[in-house]
Amino acid sequence: MTRTTAYEIVQDAIREIVPDADFSAVGPDDKYREALEIDSLDFESLVELLAERTGLRIDEDDYPRLTTLGDAADFLAERQS
Repeated sequence: MTRTTAYEIVQDAIREIVPDADFSAVGPDDKYREALEIDSLDFESLVELLAERTGLRIDEDDYPRLTTLGDAADFLAERQS
């Protein structure tokens, strides 16, 4: 999986949780949870969606790697290769 594809997967999953998410206000290095007001339950749902869509196991120890859009895309791309 390329980083671009991973980035799109992350954005699509977030849009499913927060349908009105405005990504024009969130850069790849911004903490999207704060910017898009994603609470802990929504974050758990996001992690489940990412795991479903990629077939990857995402453990709680991995959560710090999912704090920005760029970090999440890098994490998925690295783990999928």
